[in-house]
Amino acid sequence: MTGPGYGRHTAGLVLLLGVVLIWVGSSFLVSNLFGEQEFNRPFFITYLNTSTFSLYLVGTCVSRLKSATHRRLARRKRSRSDDGDSAPQQEGIDTAAMAGASRRVNANHGVNAEHRMHARSRSDERLLLADSATEHKLTTRETVRLGVGFSVLWFAANVAQNASLAYTTVASSSILCSTSGLFTLAIGALAGVETFTTARLGAVVASTLGVYCVMVSGAEATSAHMPRAWVGDGLALLSAALYGCYTTLLKRRVGDESRLDAPLFFGAVGLANIVLLWPGLIILDVTGLEPFILPRTGSVWAMVAVNALVGTFVSDYLWLQAMLMTSPLVVTLGLALTIPLSMAGDVLLKGVEVSLPYYVGALLVLAAFIGANL
Repeated sequence: MTGPGYGRHTAGLVLLLGVVLIWVGSSFLVSNLFGEQEFNRPFFITYLNTSTFSLYLVGTCVSRLKSATHRRLARRKRSRSDDGDSAPQQEGIDTAAMAGASRRVNANHGVNAEHRMHARSRSDERLLLADSATEHKLTTRETVRLGVGFSVLWFAANVAQNASLAYTTVASSSILCSTSGLFTLAIGALAGVETFTTARLGAVVASTLGVYCVMVSGAEATSAHMPRAWVGDGLALLSAALYGCYTTLLKRRVGDESRLDAPLFFGAVGLANIVLLWPGLIILDVTGLEPFILPRTGSVWAMVAVNALVGTFVSDYLWLQAMLMTSPLVVTLGLALTIPLSMAGDVLLKGVEVSLPYYVGALLVLAAFIGANL
């Protein structure tokens, strides 16, 4: 891969690695919230995280107000300039003076007209360049509609993944969620976003096997009795399928990142989340599935806020840019790097011992990520 596209692809990979690091840190933070802090509220946390996207609308509104002000000032300036150019010429008294004045006026008029034609030509050229740059840019209405559709899929995928942990083990959930690479490749190939090749299929299989090896090596021997584990496994698979759907939807609908007003898009996602999904909090509270309880200590509030602002507000913006600069499959396989990195964090921070399958799995995940980018 060479040329301008190579620079975009490389920048996308750099952003993706940043997202991986942020999500690993966020995973440890959420793990602490659900465990030591005893604040196991997946729907509430997901709802709060997604709601922070609405903050992007503040910057969007300020930017558009500034642009509107600049346009009004520019129109007033052009209007005054046009009024000055159309001022009437004074007529002479005698015939000779009138003839001379007429010749001078005609000459000046020709020069002025020529200047105006050149100015208008330059202005038209600038407008054409601006139009060509934004010819395929999504309109405000299209961006908002895309954001609303993305909001539902994104929220459903995250809630399904979090809810799966209530029925099955973390290892099973992570392994099944890692199959999102298979869903992304299959859905992307059907939608014409991904190119189905043997090498890419091999990268997906290698990544899935690597994730399995890593999780098996880190799984503890304790086998708690989970009579409804199949429910959790089904939710994890649903999350993987939804991830493949919304990544492919964005890539197919947007294509290049220059076509999308990303702050407006994420602002629409956050606002749709606030308006459409708040009944879920009441339903879960009434049914007792997730009683509505706010954090009771300042430390828990701080952890929730950091997870929302950094783990979601910032990281998902970077994730979107990385996905549009590369491809849904590359991003999906790249995010699988969070699993061996999380295991490495357990080894360094918690003293967890790992076996040979961990190192084999980590190498397979890394090899799959590199292979998908060759």
